[in-house]
Amino acid sequence: MTVSLSRRKFLNLSGLAATSAVLAGCTSSMNTDRFREETRPYFRNPELEGRPPLTGDEYLGRVGEPAPSGLMPDTSRYAAIYGPMQDEGYSIPAVPYQQIDSRYYRQQVENPFGERPGTIIVDTGDRFLYLIQRDGTAMRYGVGIGREGFAWSGRGVIQWKQKWPRWKPPNEMVARQPHLEPYSIANGGMPPGLNNPLGARALYIFQNGEDTLYRLHGSPEWQSIGKAVSSGCVRLINQDIIDLYDRVPNKTPILVI
Repeated sequence: MTVSLSRRKFLNLSGLAATSAVLAGCTSSMNTDRFREETRPYFRNPELEGRPPLTGDEYLGRVGEPAPSGLMPDTSRYAAIYGPMQDEGYSIPAVPYQQIDSRYYRQQVENPFGERPGTIIVDTGDRFLYLIQRDGTAMRYGVGIGREGFAWSGRGVIQWKQKWPRWKPPNEMVARQPHLEPYSIANGGMPPGLNNPLGARALYIFQNGEDTLYRLHGSPEWQSIGKAVSSGCVRLINQDIIDLYDRVPNKTPILVI
């Protein structure tokens, strides 16, 4: 028995066959776990930003920022940037960057300041650190800053840098927190390591030839990025402070605003 097909039915069946072939190809070539990781929805957590949750019109994007939904930016790139790494004999763990507001990820942006190339600018209000580039851009890093009453601002220079530094809390801090006495200057400070508050690197800020006692430094406490929680210093994710350390020499000018 001969079966005749209309032109429309033939095209419909052909389309179904082509679609099935495409879907079969995707299924066979796609890494399912990677696909789920890179396409899962991302929602901002206002509590991580130190600000009240958005509600009503603000949430819908009519006022303030756009609605907090969508895919993470460049997920594969940031998985590499904030992945585990070996450094100077230490195993630095991966950072769960998905739990940090994406604005604080390391990224190249347009230079928003008039400072000369090579200058570090710490914007304490927006929780960003900028390193001004020669091409009119800046490398921007998310930071945590000092609590109110402990923050420092002004111009200075990075007098010197150190990998995996010892932490020596100032005597004033030890007086306020006696449990830090074992790590006092007199006792030689805390040895370097993954739990050291200065993290993988420290850049020491001097002003008029004197130590300000404030540092740019790494931190294992990635949860503090974007917040004002530390005792005066400017903290970065360990992976970011290593990147910054390699980009700046001693005597680099710094402006904290």
